Amino acid sequence: MADKVKVTLVKSPIGAIPKHRATVAALGLKKLNKSVELPNNDATMGMVKQVQHLVKVEEV
Repeated sequence: MADKVKVTLVKSPIGAIPKHRATVAALGLKKLNKSVELPNNDATMGMVKQVQHLVKVEEV
């Protein structure tokens, strides 16, 4: 299991519900096709699961 994950925003959160838009912002994703590296822990993975239809996840 990797200690970091790379999360990429692949779909715009404009039409998403406000809670999902806030989650995308909290993950540090601002623009489409931009990526951030985050720690692979339960909190991060819970946030990713909530917006899994908007992001792509890869282990680093």
